[in-house]
Amino acid sequence: MTPASAAEAADRIPGPVAVQVECDAPDLADRLLAALAPHDPGLVLLFGRRGDQLGPVGARLQQALGPDCTVTGCSSAGEIGPEGYASDSMVAIGFPGSSFRASAVILPSLATLPVSDWMASLRQHRRSFGADPGRSLFGLLLVDGMAGQEDALVATIDAALPSIPVLGGSAGDGLDFRRTTLLAEGEVGDDMAVFVLVETDLAVSEVTFAHFRPTETRAVVTAAIPDKRRILELNAEPAADEYARLTGIERARLTPSEFAQFPLLLRMGRRHYVRAISALTDDGGLSLMSAIDPGTVLTLGHAEDMTQGFAEAMDSLPCTPLMVLGFDCILRRLALERAELTDTMSEMFMRYRVAGFNTYGEQHSSMHVNQTFVGLAFMLPSAQKTGASTHVA
Repeated sequence: MTPASAAEAADRIPGPVAVQVECDAPDLADRLLAALAPHDPGLVLLFGRRGDQLGPVGARLQQALGPDCTVTGCSSAGEIGPEGYASDSMVAIGFPGSSFRASAVILPSLATLPVSDWMASLRQHRRSFGADPGRSLFGLLLVDGMAGQEDALVATIDAALPSIPVLGGSAGDGLDFRRTTLLAEGEVGDDMAVFVLVETDLAVSEVTFAHFRPTETRAVVTAAIPDKRRILELNAEPAADEYARLTGIERARLTPSEFAQFPLLLRMGRRHYVRAISALTDDGGLSLMSAIDPGTVLTLGHAEDMTQGFAEAMDSLPCTPLMVLGFDCILRRLALERAELTDTMSEMFMRYRVAGFNTYGEQHSSMHVNQTFVGLAFMLPSAQKTGASTHVA
């Protein structure tokens, strides 16, 4: 084979395919299977609002697609399908076995943080998986978004597998924030995480985007309950009252939409990471979606254009992606709805072939963050070297 024909063959490597079906469809599993089976997937990711559907749908797909296909997924706070944002549906993403290989491991018992056991499982999983040095290798993480242990979990994975880029999302439960569901290895449950090793012949590039700017307003966390991710006091005042004063919004008017408009930011190095607020607490505190400690200095953020920056991040890729696996915070979606930009964002998702789900938090670069879009772009092998990243904040 000549170099030119070899390049042409490489550029015919199949990319992922996404399909979406309404949750109440009586033939949900069969419709997903009919769309996925022709691609002979080696990995299927399932994301849907109804956690109780993951088990039966996953079992049907696993039975039909065989043991060489890894089927995993989680409940969502919303879906991203072939037509952009969706709700009350199930999105399935199939990764063709001819160009992808995957294997999942369950990390159980988040509540008790069995870090040593997790590290042993992760290292054994890496050894048994092996790897082709000529292919791109990365990790995907799905985690119970109500367990509150993402920060410890991503630090553990980074310590156990420091050379492997990992990104993912926290499972959701709509806007109910009660219970999330995960699926892997035929097991369905909560209080666990699923880590998936994936290798592919395609080029991959991480894309992250957060639509905020830091203001000059800062506040010190003077009292907190770290294990509950709760701020009791900001600047020695009741946290909810002080946040209302800093934003200029009456406390009675504070809702998830306002929290999304004015996030709290934690500065690390040159970058700011969102420590998103999920709710007011009965004792006048603020419940967060990420870890927080007393003495932390936070900066008040302000949401900016939620579409232009995303387009800039995507356009900086060397070519149009075959697909982008996206983990998009539910608070971003709420802010887009408030700004009446949901349709605009959906059109951009369609343009750049984004598929995934709305999360309770995102994981990338060994960090757990919020109010951020985290994606992995899959491109033709000739596009670029593995591991390049695009960050816009």
